[in-house]
This record gives sequence, C-alpha cells and structure tokens, in this order.
Amino acid sequence: MIRSPICVFVGHVDHGKSSILDKIRGTAIVQSEPGGITQCISSTSVSIDTIKKITGNLLEQLKIKLTIPGLLFIDTPGHAAFSNLRKRGGNLADIAVLVIDINEGIREQTIECIEILKNYKTPFLIAANKIDLISGWRNNNITLLENIKKQSSNVQENLDKKLYELVGRLSEFNFNSERYDRVEDYTKQIAIVPLSAKSGEGIPELLMVLTGLAQRYLEQSLKINVEGQAKGIVLEVKEQRGLGTILDAIIYDGTLKINDTIIIGSLNEPIVTKVRALIEPSGSIKEVHAASGVRISAPNLKDVYGGMPFSVANKDLEKIKQEIQKEVEEVILDVDNEGIIIKADTLGSLEALIGLLKDKNILIKKASMGDISKKDIAEASAEKDPLNKIILGFNIKPIEASNIKQITNDVIYKIIDEYEVWVKEQKQELEKKELEDVTKPCKLKILRGCIFRQSHPAVVGVVVLNGTLKAGIELMKENTNKIGKVKSIQLEKENISEAIKGQEIAIALPNVTAGRQINEDDILYSNLNEQEFVKLKKLKKYLNSDEIEVLKEIAEIKRKENPLWGV
Repeated sequence: MIRSPICVFVGHVDHGKSSILDKIRGTAIVQSEPGGITQCISSTSVSIDTIKKITGNLLEQLKIKLTIPGLLFIDTPGHAAFSNLRKRGGNLADIAVLVIDINEGIREQTIECIEILKNYKTPFLIAANKIDLISGWRNNNITLLENIKKQSSNVQENLDKKLYELVGRLSEFNFNSERYDRVEDYTKQIAIVPLSAKSGEGIPELLMVLTGLAQRYLEQSLKINVEGQAKGIVLEVKEQRGLGTILDAIIYDGTLKINDTIIIGSLNEPIVTKVRALIEPSGSIKEVHAASGVRISAPNLKDVYGGMPFSVANKDLEKIKQEIQKEVEEVILDVDNEGIIIKADTLGSLEALIGLLKDKNILIKKASMGDISKKDIAEASAEKDPLNKIILGFNIKPIEASNIKQITNDVIYKIIDEYEVWVKEQKQELEKKELEDVTKPCKLKILRGCIFRQSHPAVVGVVVLNGTLKAGIELMKENTNKIGKVKSIQLEKENISEAIKGQEIAIALPNVTAGRQINEDDILYSNLNEQEFVKLKKLKKYLNSDEIEVLKEIAEIKRKENPLWGV
C-alpha cells in the first residue's frame, strides 16, 4: 500500500509558512466532500480527490497516473518541527517546502533551513510567497501563469528580477533552481512556485508540483505494510486536562490501536507503555493508519521528549527496545572526546544542532535534552580548554548565577552566531594574557646631562622613543651588548611600573657603570629572546604601529649576528 507523503513547511520567521498552510487547509475545506480533508491534532491530511478539485486541470497536464492517497501536511511549521520528524538515516518528511518572501529574499533562518535540508538530504521546492506585495500586482482570479501574463510589463519585469535574484542566491548554496514551469529536469533543478498566501494565487500550482514530485520520485519510498506494527515519531509532549501527559505524534508505518504496547525512546532506558486512548478533533478513535497525525494518551510519559521514535511492540519486545534505543544513541552518542556541551528541547532539534555545529568543525563533548542543569555546569567547568567552558542550548532554559557561559535561543543560527563571536572574544583575551608575560618591544635614548648615579645601581635619565618600557625588562645596545635589567622606573620622583612613548623618566640599572657600558645619547632596546619575538610577531595585531616598528629594528640588530634569528 502507498501512504500519503509527509510534507513540512520551513523558512524564515514571518515569511508565511503558517499562512500558506492555513490557505491550503481553508481551500481544501471549501473544495472537499465529506472525508476529503482530515485535520488531525498535529497535521492536515488532504485527499487526492480534494487536491484534484483545487488544482483543476493542472494535474492532468503532468500526464502521470496518481497512486498516492493525498498529502499529509504538518501543522506546526518551522525548522524545529521539521527536525523533530527525524528517523534513522534521514528525515521522516518526504518532501519540504522552503518558504521565502519574494520581496525579502533569503534571510538568516532561510540559510539555516537550507543547511538542515542539506544534512537530511530532503527533497524540497520553494514557495516564493507575497507576490501580491509586488508594486502594481493585480489578482485576476485565473491560473498563475495566465495571471502573470496579464500583469503590466513593469510588474512582469519586477517579478522576473526578484525570481532571478533568488536563483542567484540559491546558486551560492550549490542549488540550481528555476520557476516551476521552466524546469527542464526536476532531479537537477529546484522548482520555484510564486504565490500569495493572502489571495491564494499559486496555491493550486504549489499543490500540483508537490503532488507531481511526490508521485514521480517518492512512490517507492511510500510503500508501507498497513497491517504491520505501527512506527512513529513524537512531535510534541503536552499536558491535557483530564488526560495528563499526552503525545502529538505522526504514524508513518503500520497501524496503531488502543491497548497496543508501545516502546518510546528516551535518554536512559526505553519507555514501555500501553495506548490508553487515540484522539482526533472529532473525538476518540480505535485505530489509526499510516500516514497520519494522532494524539496518544498513555501512562508513564513523563520522561518523553519530542523527536523520540516509538514502535508498537505487541511481540519481539526486547528486540524492539534495543532497536529504538540504538536510534536515540546514534544522536546523543555522536560526540567527541573533548569539546563543548549542547542541550536542546527535543531529539530532532538536538540532531539538527549537532549537524550544523559539526559542519563548522566545532567539537561536541556532550549532547543531551532538557534544561541546563548543575551537573552540566560542573562538567563544563571541568574542561581544561577555556574555549570549551560553555554550554549551548536550543529552546531551553539556562541556569541562573553560573560562572560558565551559557548561550540559549530558539533560533539555531543565533546560537551559532553568538557562539562564534564569544570564541573570537575569548581567543583575543587569551592572546592578550599571553602577551602579559612577554617582554614588550621598546626603544630608549639616554639623555644628556642626566646620569644621576654612575653605579650600584646606575641611575640615568632616558626618553622613551618608541614602544613600552616595563620594570624588569632586560636592555641591550645597538651592537647587541646586554646592559642588564631595569630595576625600577621613576617619573617625577614617583615609582611607576611602565612608561610609554614620549615620557622622560629615570631608570635604575644594577651591575652597570655609566661611562663604561652606557653613555649619554646611547640608544637602548628591550633585549627580546627569539621565542618572545616569534610570539610577538604572531600576536602583532595587539601591538601598536610604534611597537611593530621597534620589533623590526630589534630583528635587524639580532640578524647581524644570526641571519636566521626569529625566522
């Protein structure tokens, strides 16, 4: 038997995912006969007869025999719900619609959706929404292509311009795309359907392309054993008065009945429970067949998370328990020996977050579900690498008053963006700390008439020509002769720890005799060792232009003795 393809809508916030779904549902209700559309708790199932009525003669133009019973649309749009439709080796969604506001184009969350679609290898088409907002657009209540031809030349040019801007942007992600009626090969090009969720223009064409693609390319993968034990995915876990904890679920294979024993994946041991009730908006039902959305009431659901797989296990209980838990562990155990800690509200969201982080070569030490806990904080604190002392959380609560950085958001790309900014800032702080222990480059000149003491220690007046002089720095002359360390620095008879360019100061030099090792007008430099020079060269972005100039002069002096010094 062939089941209905499962279709989800993904895209940037406010680009019209919900509006398109609402329009499809509303149009279907108007066009359908009794039984032609079923709105389940978590999905809307539209029969093939209803789709034929909405699309008119558009489907006939495809000249293909239709065997799919209809389309099952997930009612909770967005990439988080899409991620929850996960199954081993890919995504439960057979096809996706990427919704893009034709006037705004590709935005940050659109990019995130594209990356998730890529990771799951899910076929998709594009709904270029809000054509009604193109200046001068008129709705003539005819088919989309006829309506486009009826528009003024300016409107047609504007539409084409916006479409090809979209085509250009998609090519940056290695996708070849084209307006649906100009697609030559659907296996190589992504179809773009211009539409308006507000007026309904393009909705029949969207359903036509969806149905045609599903029928032509997905038929083999839609074959199910309707009499077999049901397999499904938990979309959401909710509380319902009178029933307690219930599950909104999608059944994608077999049949689920009241009193069936089901096994649900969890973070620890698989959860074994028995179906107490199956609920649709019309009321309780005794059984449900794939592919359908249904609400399940059962005991022992407290530790269930969205995205978890489940299966009927009226027989082969232990075998199915192992299979279900293996599927969960493939996600939460897909981690590295070192790295950051990540958390998410559902298994699907966690998998999506893992995928996007790994695309950026970010190491993950631990991945799990639920709000951030004290144990997570302790584990992050124990990390040796300061860049791993962080927890990322998708759609969960952080813990208050923690010394560990926590980044949480309900949009994955914002988490990753903020994390990358944090890493950059942390690296800069660490590099700056590295410089604290390194001798800074500086250049001094001994002032005339300013030899205040000849020895024990020698005290002389100098001017800082360039760079930064710190107490404790060892000095050398232009001929690389070592002078000794600066014991102390005084400015106007006050001890200071460092002096900068332009300051005239007095310095004390033990084991030095003025008139022998040093004289008036001598130029002195900080005596860097080779290791310090290499480090300063590597971190020169933290040096000012004067310090960089002195660094070059020091290298030239040192290379008179050793041409390969610091190379």
